[in-house]
Amino acid sequence: MVEFQDIQTAYYMVAATGVIVAAIYYIMTLRTTQRNMGHTLETRRLGLIENIASGITDEEGQNRMIELENYEWTDYLDFDKKYGSENNRGAAAKRYALWHDYNKIGMMLRKGFVEVDDLYVLGLWSVPVFWEKYKPIVEETRRRYAGKEYLRDMEYLAAEMLKYIQSTDSSYRIPEKLFKFDPNK
Repeated sequence: MVEFQDIQTAYYMVAATGVIVAAIYYIMTLRTTQRNMGHTLETRRLGLIENIASGITDEEGQNRMIELENYEWTDYLDFDKKYGSENNRGAAAKRYALWHDYNKIGMMLRKGFVEVDDLYVLGLWSVPVFWEKYKPIVEETRRRYAGKEYLRDMEYLAAEMLKYIQSTDSSYRIPEKLFKFDPNK
């Protein structure tokens, strides 16, 4: 004959098994949810990277960068005469647009929203060259008009890109000209 204690023991074992099965199911569901959230975050991050780079890496953005890279001047006053907003609004607008795009990307990099290797793959390897060319102009603009924090994240972006490039190629040096062929190299 089955005693009450045996039934009660069997009931406790079934209940305990149910709790264990529920815990295992909960853990598996939690892991799946975390994995899906990771995929969602990665998709959003890639969308953000695509969005921020689209205006720089498309044909129009590349033309703008090549034009700006080929500007030549002797000093800040010469630069201002040739490319300043009073004498050449188009050149100034192109320059400010690219500077501020680079500054936004640098801010996103500094805050950890994007990774430097992703930016490199997107073609932003040229930012250190661009920064080196315009650094004296930016520094003078900071001194005259905008303050020391102006375009700090563009400067940060250039420094981080240069570190990344040199970590993969220790012999890399910033070229003087980016878009002009040098037959001696």
